[in-house]
Amino acid sequence: MKPAVTDIARRHHDAVASTHDSSERTRSAWHGDVQLGQNAFAPNQEDVHLHCESNLTARNKERHIFEGMVGSSLPLRRTLEEVMTVAPTDATVLIQGETGTGKELIARAVHNLSPRRDRQYVRFNCAAIPLGLLESELFGHEKGAFTGAVARKVGRFELANKGTLFLDEIGDVPLELQAKLLRVLQEREFERLGSNQTQQVNVRLVTATHRDLRQMVSEGRFRSDLYFRLNIFPVSAPPLRERRDDIPLLVKFFAEDCVRRINRRVKTIPANTISVLTEYDWPGNVRELQNFIERAVILSPGSELRAPLEDLDWSKQVAQSQPETLAQAEYGVILKALKESGWVVGGPGGAARKLGLKRTTLIGKMRKMGILRSTEAALSPLRQSLANRGSATRVGKSYELFAHKCSTS
Repeated sequence: MKPAVTDIARRHHDAVASTHDSSERTRSAWHGDVQLGQNAFAPNQEDVHLHCESNLTARNKERHIFEGMVGSSLPLRRTLEEVMTVAPTDATVLIQGETGTGKELIARAVHNLSPRRDRQYVRFNCAAIPLGLLESELFGHEKGAFTGAVARKVGRFELANKGTLFLDEIGDVPLELQAKLLRVLQEREFERLGSNQTQQVNVRLVTATHRDLRQMVSEGRFRSDLYFRLNIFPVSAPPLRERRDDIPLLVKFFAEDCVRRINRRVKTIPANTISVLTEYDWPGNVRELQNFIERAVILSPGSELRAPLEDLDWSKQVAQSQPETLAQAEYGVILKALKESGWVVGGPGGAARKLGLKRTTLIGKMRKMGILRSTEAALSPLRQSLANRGSATRVGKSYELFAHKCSTS
């Protein structure tokens, strides 16, 4: 059984207490056990109420915030356990995960929990700089080293000396520069562009990428020796679709932050909104969810969050091949009959006659499944996505909550 997060944090505190007294805040930033495997928000729970006071430090325990990362799901806890295991060491860390999963927050946590926490933390995105300038940005240059070099420039490795250097999108570094990067990792020395003087550095390197470096090595686009040097301690940033229990916490966290920043009056998040957002796969992960919640807060003039659920692209849901349940088959048959009858329920040409049901029986089934003509266009992608997951109970509750909200608005 996985150890409790409090036990992990306590072990980390004992390991690094001799290097810095402030590690006590690390233990207090993430405290309290949660029941693994238990949904943080079920579809039949009540609305979420926001707390938008300016000083939220005391609420970090309740909101499960650790070094800026919000959540209490098992995948996230595993990642945090890895972070707290490697942080007190000086090992190179490779963070792998999809775009928007919070790789930079993980890198920052590695630095903040390390003996180098009081030193420089330098972050650099390798994909944001033209290839011709990348070497100069990393290693610096002397005056006159190339056209436009009008003064000496200190590179990122020198800036991060005795501290931590975070190189994001390390998979975008070109092959011709990878050899020099390997040398500074192994020998802890390099030369600036246009200089013969060797510079000595002591840097803890943390890298991140959304690319498959192992595949790039097999294709000859990434040096194998550099990959093995970077991959000393790999850390995985789980996608949000594997952290569904964290979505209600994240929604509340982002909503409270946006309400404070843009001075809105939103105080509650409807339960059906949380249910729908939890079912969505979020291909853009936490970053996409954050942007969506900010847009929702902007669109909400009153005290209740009005999320633009119709903007969610359900066509990008991750396909899950599962056998169709009886409830799913019944839903499909009823929906087909309603469409063929022009959404006429009773009468000779109505859907009830086609299905061999009483009109009242069919209406009862429609209500139970959340089938309403006024919401069919907006909800059909959601229903199909939920149906593919094979959870008839959650499907029915999600439909009923969302459809009732739409029909009464």
